[in-house]
Amino acid sequence: MSNIILIGMPGSGKSTVGVLLAKIIGYRFVDTDLLIQEKEGRKLFEIIRDSGNDYFAKVENEVNASVSAERTVIATGGSAVYGKEAMEHLKNIGTVVFLDVSVRELEKRITNLNTRGIMFRDGQTIADIYNERMPLYKKYADITVDCDKADLAENAQKIASALGL
Repeated sequence: MSNIILIGMPGSGKSTVGVLLAKIIGYRFVDTDLLIQEKEGRKLFEIIRDSGNDYFAKVENEVNASVSAERTVIATGGSAVYGKEAMEHLKNIGTVVFLDVSVRELEKRITNLNTRGIMFRDGQTIADIYNERMPLYKKYADITVDCDKADLAENAQKIASALGL
């Protein structure tokens, strides 16, 4: 259990807070969205746009299920929780931390739903995505940290404290 896996909605700060957290505790940092882009040779939104949600979910699950790391902060994509195999693997290799951010705050932070690389169905709002994913975030989280405030360094410190680091 030497890794810290960050889950949460797009815009919750997983990637940015993850880098800060890794610096605070002296761990490496991996962003699985970047691993997906590297594997596919294209941006997340291009994968979703050109190949669809089902294909993206399959690739995301495969990439997350194959992450091999030690003493690493791993930032996952917001839809990682849809991948059962991936989440089982991630829970086996580390502590899963849910960065909890309110819908109201997410709506302020996410202004580029179509080009951000977020998996959603036509007509879905940020609130719809939030309500659909919330039970999964809660199911997989070992620890939940309120990250509603936009102070990223403070959020990273809150996570380190919640982990006892």
